[in-house]
Amino acid sequence: MPDDRAGGTPAAPGADAPEPGQTLTGLLGILDLERIEDNIFRGSSPDGGPQRVFGGQVAGQALVAAGRTAPADRHVHSLHAYFIRPGDPSVPIVYNVDRVRDGRSFTTRRVTAVQHGKAIFTLSASFHKVEPGLEHQVSMPEVPGPEDLPTMRERLLAAFGRVPRFATWHPIEMRPVGPLSFEVERDPALSTTRNLVWLRVGGDLPDDPLLHVCLMTYASDMTLLDTVLLRHGRSFAGISMASLDHAMWFHRPFRADEWLLYAQETPTATGARGLARGLVYTRGGELVCSVVQEGLIRVLDGPAGPPPP
Repeated sequence: MPDDRAGGTPAAPGADAPEPGQTLTGLLGILDLERIEDNIFRGSSPDGGPQRVFGGQVAGQALVAAGRTAPADRHVHSLHAYFIRPGDPSVPIVYNVDRVRDGRSFTTRRVTAVQHGKAIFTLSASFHKVEPGLEHQVSMPEVPGPEDLPTMRERLLAAFGRVPRFATWHPIEMRPVGPLSFEVERDPALSTTRNLVWLRVGGDLPDDPLLHVCLMTYASDMTLLDTVLLRHGRSFAGISMASLDHAMWFHRPFRADEWLLYAQETPTATGARGLARGLVYTRGGELVCSVVQEGLIRVLDGPAGPPPP
């Protein structure tokens, strides 16, 4: 999978309107898979995206494939995925769904993403009928609201006078609360174990719960490994990163087109791998999603510098 570089809203300076690139309509098209057979789907990649298939894209598409084979009254409550090989954005991805189990309360699906005859990604997802039960949650951190924060694009423009390409190919609006990795590298005193980011999909979405979950799955892969860099005072310069595995649990309903706080932290890094985890809250403080990811993080030779164009 590609480097998990945090991106910003493709917008004009000081605004959030999309530039040429992947619009919301384009992203929804990417997630609207072609059904070839009952259990076989085909997906494509956006033009002008990363040189390798973005990890959040293949995870979101695989979840779409799983969800389209599950009963309508069951909602995804967890997924566990492995990134096996880099994806090729120039050719379609075929998603094979294994209908592992349909029980009285739970449905289990396993999805394998295939390119060039080889598996590039696997996902297991579990769907659950809504039931009453015990309720509790960890409270949301106290942070400024998204309206009080500059956009990712504005911060990149202020720092470098331009917006790198990786911040222009998706329609996810992002407003970080704390420092960015290049800021921490310039001032190690800013190093932190937390990475707090407001995010939402720019635009109005239909009332399809599976779509909102798949879009959060897409967005969840964008900033997690940044948290490891923030802890060590590093930027992407001289670093090679890739997602290895990814797990998510969906606790309560939410909308991906409304502001969500992605509160991330990193408990450990060792052996060229870093672990990061995140909790996702609605604007009203409801905990709606938990995320854990381990990524490959190799330190390479080379001087630090601005992000690539």
